[in-house]
Amino acid sequence: MQQHNDGLRAGTSRAVRLESFGGPEELTVQDVPEPQAGDGQIRVRVTAAGLNPMDWFMTSDAATAARFGLSLPSGFGTDYAGVVDQVGAGANGYAVGDRVFGTALSRAIADFIVIDANGNIVSGVAHHTPDGVDDRTAATLSIAGSTAAAALDVLDLGPQDTVLVGGAGGGVGVFAVQLARIAGARVIGTGSPSTAEYLRSLGAEPVAYGDGLAGRVRDLDGGPVTAALDLHGSDTVQVARELGVSDGRICTIAGVVEGVPAANGANAGPDALENIADLVASGRLRVPIAATFPVEDIRTAVELQADRHVRGKVVIDL
Repeated sequence: MQQHNDGLRAGTSRAVRLESFGGPEELTVQDVPEPQAGDGQIRVRVTAAGLNPMDWFMTSDAATAARFGLSLPSGFGTDYAGVVDQVGAGANGYAVGDRVFGTALSRAIADFIVIDANGNIVSGVAHHTPDGVDDRTAATLSIAGSTAAAALDVLDLGPQDTVLVGGAGGGVGVFAVQLARIAGARVIGTGSPSTAEYLRSLGAEPVAYGDGLAGRVRDLDGGPVTAALDLHGSDTVQVARELGVSDGRICTIAGVVEGVPAANGANAGPDALENIADLVASGRLRVPIAATFPVEDIRTAVELQADRHVRGKVVIDL
């Protein structure tokens, strides 16, 4: 087995854990035994972990946690970036020192995580981080990026399209807006009036959400809306229907509406994340980092992210 030792205390490492399901107050940083890579596995020294709404949603109560196969004591966080420091026999395609990013379901916020070289979101997934993408940014890509890519695959946007994106300033919206623009589509993004300049910086035409949204969209110059993406629930679906968009050209990621396609990151194409990382490396796609926190401030970080008004991504440094 290849191995690198970067000076952490032998035998123990830090991990964010929950002894009871609940809110941010249940999160603690604990000393745990260092995991070791077995056959077909790699171990990653995590340097950064990005937060997503699914992190605190999955661990909010026992019933929800059970739906995702989680039990106590539980880890926390799913998106990570770091450096490979152990490579087990048969873990082909990786070497000690490789920079990687990916997912490890509800256990990513830890000094070390073990990933199956041919794994999935539960056993872990690792993609090589391109030069030109820093670890903080790489740690934000997997969940939000793959979800946005899957949704846009459903919509199949092109230069002929105008897409209405509900909740455009959120974590998935950051990717969805820019990927839609790269596809050539015009993007109208909903948000609060205070987010207007932020949405413009992503490439969207901002419009305030709430009562009367359909009328405000109609008042914009540029032609009719031809597609819609609802990133929060079903309100944007109803507005899109009012604007004459067919159900087949509407997509949701959080709400369930009869007749309307839904998407999640598991539906993304096999090369989606590599393509997104390459776009970041080339400067064609940017990921605003709203805030970074040391792992010891995990509760504060989750409270900020869960407020759902943060512009950009929240990242934990390890």
